[in-house]
Amino acid sequence: MQFADAEDDSLYDLTLQKFTGSALFERTFDEGMSLVEETARYLDGRGRAESRDLPRKAALLYAGESMRVTTRLMQAASWLLVQRAVHEGDMEAEQAASDRYRLGSKEICFGGRGRDTEILPKTLQDLLARSDNLYRRIARLDDVLFGKGKALKGPAVQAHLDRLQEAFGSEN
Repeated sequence: MQFADAEDDSLYDLTLQKFTGSALFERTFDEGMSLVEETARYLDGRGRAESRDLPRKAALLYAGESMRVTTRLMQAASWLLVQRAVHEGDMEAEQAASDRYRLGSKEICFGGRGRDTEILPKTLQDLLARSDNLYRRIARLDDVLFGKGKALKGPAVQAHLDRLQEAFGSEN
């Protein structure tokens, strides 16, 4: 049994290595880092000036949504950098799979989607939509690589299927 567990772990590592060496990962990494830079330039420059000219309600919403976009992008960038570290051999896949390095702040990053954002400057609306899209894609990847997809591997699935067959019988 111990050999089977070791074999499952090596297949898991191979899957993570394949992903971090893929064109999908490179495109996602480049997109994420570019979006971080673009957002920082906007929020520190033109966005700051635009926020000063907003009515009170819009200015409060701007402050909250700029924090949300920043949180999304920092979480995404951190996750992407961890995956790159795994690919480059600077971190073990098991370490990257720990809760410490998983995608976080989901309650903030998924919340408030689209509520009254039409009163915000168009550039911030665009950054919100693009950061939401990126974060959601990374959340799906995180689940496949480390969460839900990982839980579906191995003997646990077979045990569950066996219990279902026992409860409902087999037509064969």
